Amino acid sequence: QVQVKESGGGLVQAGGSLRLSCAASGPAFSSYYMGWFRQAPGKERELVAAISGTGVITYYADSVKGRFTISRDNAENTVSLQMNSLKPEDAAVYYCTADYGRGGPLPALWDYWGQGTQVTVSS
Repeated sequence: QVQVKESGGGLVQAGGSLRLSCAASGPAFSSYYMGWFRQAPGKERELVAAISGTGVITYYADSVKGRFTISRDNAENTVSLQMNSLKPEDAAVYYCTADYGRGGPLPALWDYWGQGTQVTVSS
């Protein structure tokens, strides 16, 4: 079983940057797809970015392409989300998630979840 814990959220002005980190514990971290979802008040949880176990394959939602970068360090069992050019609409609770398969766009397809970290973007 994998446990994940996010860190790095906070308040930032529009146009600024934040880096979210996720520390994972458990065996065979490099075998898991890792992802970041976000959920804003009144909205559904949406997949923002995902990365394969080797880091070769990445996915980004259209809304964050060119601004966000997902990466992982399998030696340190961590995955990060670098968020640049932040917009007010990026404000949400961001969740780190892991899946032994390939995850997918729906939250139900992912096995393990963190508690989330709040990102607030002021205009």
